[in-house]
Amino acid sequence: MTTTSTAISLKGKVAFVSGASKGIGVEIADVLAKAGADLVLTARNEAELEQTAEAARNEGVKVWTQTAEMGDADEVKALAEAALGEYGRIDILVNNAGVAKHEPFLDVEIETFHTVINVNLLAPFLLAQAFIPGMIERKSGKIVNISSRGAIRAIPTGATYCASKGALQLLTQTLAVEFGPHNIQTNSIAPTVTMTPMGESAWPASPRRDAKLAKIPTGRFAEPEEVANAVLFLASSQSDFINGVELPIDGGEGAG
Repeated sequence: MTTTSTAISLKGKVAFVSGASKGIGVEIADVLAKAGADLVLTARNEAELEQTAEAARNEGVKVWTQTAEMGDADEVKALAEAALGEYGRIDILVNNAGVAKHEPFLDVEIETFHTVINVNLLAPFLLAQAFIPGMIERKSGKIVNISSRGAIRAIPTGATYCASKGALQLLTQTLAVEFGPHNIQTNSIAPTVTMTPMGESAWPASPRRDAKLAKIPTGRFAEPEEVANAVLFLASSQSDFINGVELPIDGGEGAG
């Protein structure tokens, strides 16, 4: 009988986390650092990014940061090249950065469409292209994409957001099929409303909030650390036979 440790260690691994200055990204960096992974952290806000980095360094791991605009393809490519130059490899890619611009479909400008698609879909695409070749060489790799309930169920005024997240899920599955033979697992996580500062401000006490909570059997929204803990599991060797899934973190909302 195989004995399995319940403690997750990522010592010796290098993890890349985008959107690491706020909310879920901060928690992801924290749990990965506590598990011993060295980190590449990126976000737009330099001061907040450095706060995340310092907290991670206090866990005794190496942390390298660089600000970048994830909606700019050239910046994303340059960031990936710089990260590889710093560490020589990326073992774990966490595509957490995302943007939502909710507005009626007929009001959506093409610039908004491009911004949402570039950040939520093109940036993960380009980062995966940059890091997968090294994963193939090492015959090991983990990619975790932070998706959304919006990839599973339509949200009124969410045309660009839902389209980008739905596409991200099919990208996840495509990478899982194409690179699974190289021992690279690609999965996504689909949280419901999560109680980050942004989530709290977007869902204040209101009939709309009550209606949303009524759909969640657990009776509450997700906490950022609950999403981060799922990332930790999917980034670890304990998930080596999990590939191409979309894991809902939704308290049962999708079961109803």
